Amino acid sequence: MADVPGYLRTCLDMGKIAFLAILVSTGIVLQILACALFNNWWPMLSVIMYVLLPMPLLFFGGSDSTSLFNESDNSWINAAKFLTGASAVGSVAIPSILKHAGLIGWGALALDLSSYVVFLVAILGYICIGDASDNYYSYI
Repeated sequence: MADVPGYLRTCLDMGKIAFLAILVSTGIVLQILACALFNNWWPMLSVIMYVLLPMPLLFFGGSDSTSLFNESDNSWINAAKFLTGASAVGSVAIPSILKHAGLIGWGALALDLSSYVVFLVAILGYICIGDASDNYYSYI
């Protein structure tokens, strides 16, 4: 993209940020629909895991995101990876346990898990945007 004018590059970068915002808002809408359509607010328990999911990386990961994808001797990075993985498993386990206990139906489970998938795509998209070396909006 070296021959692209600066104003067009800025427009494309803002489009990426807007796309991520649309993904996150879609995930929120799916989460609320999982509760409101079936008049059952138990699926909101998975929101706790969505909030807890980035916390270990924020507290222990530091500002260098490349250390998350490499082998590390740093025990804080390893603890952050473990706690983030446990939170990700909890994001899937909570709706599954609620369905198994009979507290939510299949529709609420499907909407809750689709909300998780949309949030996951948004996080992966943010990581891909952050890896671009010529992007000015990678660490908002």
